[in-house]
Amino acid sequence: MRVLIDECVDPRGKNLFPGHIIATVHDRGWDALEDAGLLAAAQSDFDVLLTIDRGIEFQQNIARLRIGIVIAHVSKNQLIHYRVIEKELLAAIDQTRPGLAHIGRSRSHLGLL
Repeated sequence: MRVLIDECVDPRGKNLFPGHIIATVHDRGWDALEDAGLLAAAQSDFDVLLTIDRGIEFQQNIARLRIGIVIAHVSKNQLIHYRVIEKELLAAIDQTRPGLAHIGRSRSHLGLL
């Protein structure tokens, strides 16, 4: 899979996805793009966007996109917190389709992250 890591995600998260083609928004020079422009650009080159932006599903028309969006629910934007849900993230990336997936939500709501 071709995975784009949003600028709000710890960029060291690139190391969590062996066997996948990974880039960050910064790597692509897309730092200045707002969500709509970013998603439009990303869907041409990527299969999935990894983000922690929980508002994206309410601010964008996800149903129109050809890219999958994985929202990681972590208590802090640090690599160690992504490692807690690493297996679920990998599974979501591997099974991605256009649409939306929330990963780690039940743990974060229980205060386990």
